[in-house]
Amino acid sequence: MTVKLQARQPSKARAPKARSVRPGGADFYRGDEYPIADSIGYLIKRLRILQERLVDDEMAEHDLTGVQWGPLLLIHHGIGTTAAEIARWGCVDTGAVTRMLDRLEAKGLVRRTPCPNDRRVMQLALTPEGEKLCREIPFGLARVSNNLLRGFTREEFETLKDLLRRLLANAERP
Repeated sequence: MTVKLQARQPSKARAPKARSVRPGGADFYRGDEYPIADSIGYLIKRLRILQERLVDDEMAEHDLTGVQWGPLLLIHHGIGTTAAEIARWGCVDTGAVTRMLDRLEAKGLVRRTPCPNDRRVMQLALTPEGEKLCREIPFGLARVSNNLLRGFTREEFETLKDLLRRLLANAERP
Protein backbone atom coordinates (compact mmCIF):
# COMPACT_ATOMS: atom_id res chain seq x y z
CA MET A 1 0.00 0.00 0.00
CA THR A 2 1.40 3.38 -1.01
CA VAL A 3 0.66 6.43 1.05
CA LYS A 4 0.74 9.76 -0.74
CA LEU A 5 1.82 12.71 1.33
CA GLN A 6 0.10 15.85 0.33
CA ALA A 7 1.69 19.23 0.76
CA ARG A 8 -0.11 21.28 3.32
CA GLN A 9 -2.41 23.64 1.54
CA PRO A 10 -2.46 27.22 2.72
CA SER A 11 -5.50 28.04 4.76
CA LYS A 12 -8.22 29.64 2.71
CA ALA A 13 -9.31 31.69 5.71
CA ARG A 14 -6.52 34.26 5.76
CA ALA A 15 -6.43 36.96 8.37
CA PRO A 16 -7.82 40.21 7.07
CA LYS A 17 -5.24 42.90 6.38
CA ALA A 18 -6.84 45.17 8.95
CA ARG A 19 -5.61 42.90 11.77
CA SER A 20 -2.01 43.19 10.57
CA VAL A 21 -1.92 46.83 9.46
CA ARG A 22 -2.59 49.99 11.42
CA PRO A 23 -4.02 52.98 9.56
CA GLY A 24 -1.21 54.53 7.54
CA GLY A 25 1.08 51.56 8.16
CA ALA A 26 2.92 49.50 5.59
CA ASP A 27 1.69 46.06 4.53
CA PHE A 28 4.92 44.03 4.45
CA TYR A 29 4.02 41.53 7.17
CA ARG A 30 0.89 39.57 7.95
CA GLY A 31 0.00 38.13 11.32
CA ASP A 32 -1.00 34.80 9.80
CA GLU A 33 2.31 34.44 7.89
CA TYR A 34 4.88 36.13 10.14
CA PRO A 35 8.47 35.11 9.23
CA ILE A 36 10.10 35.35 12.67
CA ALA A 37 13.69 34.65 11.58
CA ASP A 38 13.37 37.05 8.64
CA SER A 39 11.59 39.89 10.42
CA ILE A 40 13.35 43.23 10.69
CA GLY A 41 12.91 43.13 14.46
CA TYR A 42 14.76 39.83 14.71
CA LEU A 43 17.47 40.93 12.28
CA ILE A 44 18.05 44.22 14.11
CA LYS A 45 18.14 42.48 17.50
CA ARG A 46 20.52 39.78 16.24
CA LEU A 47 22.81 42.43 14.73
CA ARG A 48 22.74 44.45 17.96
CA ILE A 49 23.68 41.39 20.04
CA LEU A 50 26.56 40.51 17.73
CA GLN A 51 27.72 44.12 17.56
CA GLU A 52 27.72 44.34 21.37
CA ARG A 53 29.87 41.20 21.57
CA LEU A 54 32.35 42.64 19.07
CA VAL A 55 32.51 45.93 20.96
CA ASP A 56 32.98 44.05 24.25
CA ASP A 57 35.96 42.28 22.66
CA GLU A 58 37.41 45.65 21.62
CA MET A 59 36.84 47.21 25.05
CA ALA A 60 38.40 44.27 26.91
CA GLU A 61 41.86 45.71 26.24
CA HIS A 62 40.78 48.76 28.25
CA ASP A 63 39.25 46.62 31.03
CA LEU A 64 35.78 47.96 30.19
CA THR A 65 32.51 46.09 29.87
CA GLY A 66 29.77 46.88 27.40
CA VAL A 67 27.84 48.93 29.93
CA GLN A 68 30.85 50.99 31.02
CA TRP A 69 32.26 52.55 27.87
CA GLY A 70 28.98 54.22 26.84
CA PRO A 71 28.53 56.29 29.99
CA LEU A 72 32.18 57.31 29.84
CA LEU A 73 31.58 58.77 26.38
CA LEU A 74 28.35 60.44 27.53
CA ILE A 75 30.27 62.16 30.32
CA HIS A 76 33.14 63.00 27.96
CA HIS A 77 30.78 64.72 25.51
CA GLY A 78 28.80 66.50 28.25
CA ILE A 79 25.61 64.58 27.44
CA GLY A 80 25.39 62.74 30.75
CA THR A 81 26.54 64.77 33.73
CA THR A 82 24.37 62.95 36.31
CA ALA A 83 23.34 59.35 36.89
CA ALA A 84 19.75 60.27 35.98
CA GLU A 85 20.82 61.68 32.60
CA ILE A 86 22.85 58.57 31.82
CA ALA A 87 19.93 56.36 32.87
CA ARG A 88 17.53 58.26 30.58
CA TRP A 89 19.99 58.10 27.68
CA GLY A 90 20.58 54.37 28.10
CA CYS A 91 16.96 53.50 29.01
CA VAL A 92 18.05 51.82 32.25
CA ASP A 93 17.18 52.42 35.87
CA THR A 94 19.19 54.87 37.95
CA GLY A 95 20.16 52.17 40.46
CA ALA A 96 21.95 50.17 37.76
CA VAL A 97 23.75 53.32 36.60
CA THR A 98 24.80 54.13 40.17
CA ARG A 99 26.30 50.64 40.61
CA MET A 100 28.12 50.94 37.28
CA LEU A 101 29.44 54.40 38.27
CA ASP A 102 30.72 52.86 41.53
CA ARG A 103 32.83 50.47 39.43
CA LEU A 104 34.08 53.27 37.15
CA GLU A 105 34.97 55.36 40.17
CA ALA A 106 36.82 52.40 41.72
CA LYS A 107 38.81 52.10 38.47
CA GLY A 108 39.79 55.75 38.78
CA LEU A 109 37.95 56.83 35.62
CA VAL A 110 35.09 58.91 37.05
CA ARG A 111 34.66 61.23 40.00
CA ARG A 112 31.43 62.41 41.58
CA THR A 113 30.97 65.76 43.25
CA PRO A 114 27.85 67.25 44.83
CA CYS A 115 25.92 69.62 42.57
CA PRO A 116 26.21 73.19 43.91
CA ASN A 117 22.48 73.83 43.26
CA ASP A 118 21.18 70.53 44.69
CA ARG A 119 23.49 68.63 47.01
CA ARG A 120 21.34 65.48 46.62
CA VAL A 121 22.53 65.24 42.99
CA MET A 122 26.04 64.11 42.18
CA GLN A 123 27.71 65.63 39.13
CA LEU A 124 29.93 63.36 37.09
CA ALA A 125 33.31 64.18 35.63
CA LEU A 126 36.08 62.14 34.12
CA THR A 127 39.44 61.84 35.79
CA PRO A 128 42.52 62.48 33.63
CA GLU A 129 42.75 58.68 33.16
CA GLY A 130 39.07 58.62 32.11
CA GLU A 131 39.67 61.43 29.61
CA LYS A 132 42.64 59.59 28.16
CA LEU A 133 40.57 56.41 27.80
CA CYS A 134 37.73 58.31 26.09
CA ARG A 135 40.14 59.35 23.37
CA GLU A 136 40.83 55.63 22.69
CA ILE A 137 37.29 54.21 22.81
CA PRO A 138 36.14 55.64 19.44
CA PHE A 139 38.94 53.79 17.64
CA GLY A 140 37.58 50.43 18.87
CA LEU A 141 34.04 51.44 17.94
CA ALA A 142 35.22 52.46 14.47
CA ARG A 143 37.01 49.12 14.01
CA VAL A 144 33.82 47.21 14.87
CA SER A 145 31.64 49.38 12.62
CA ASN A 146 34.06 49.19 9.71
CA ASN A 147 34.23 45.42 10.08
CA LEU A 148 30.43 45.18 9.96
CA LEU A 149 30.36 47.38 6.86
CA ARG A 150 32.84 45.28 4.85
CA GLY A 151 31.77 45.12 1.21
CA PHE A 152 29.42 48.11 1.45
CA THR A 153 29.87 51.03 -0.91
CA ARG A 154 29.79 54.59 0.43
CA GLU A 155 26.37 54.98 -1.20
CA GLU A 156 25.04 51.80 0.48
CA PHE A 157 26.44 53.03 3.80
CA GLU A 158 24.62 56.37 3.45
CA THR A 159 21.43 54.60 2.34
CA LEU A 160 21.60 52.25 5.32
CA LYS A 161 21.91 55.19 7.71
CA ASP A 162 18.97 56.93 6.03
CA LEU A 163 16.82 53.80 6.27
CA LEU A 164 17.71 53.28 9.92
CA ARG A 165 16.85 56.92 10.67
CA ARG A 166 13.45 56.41 9.01
CA LEU A 167 12.82 53.30 11.11
CA LEU A 168 13.73 55.27 14.25
CA ALA A 169 11.47 58.15 13.27
CA ASN A 170 8.59 55.70 12.71
CA ALA A 171 9.26 54.06 16.09
CA GLU A 172 9.36 57.40 17.89
CA ARG A 173 6.02 58.63 16.59
CA PRO A 174 2.74 56.95 17.49
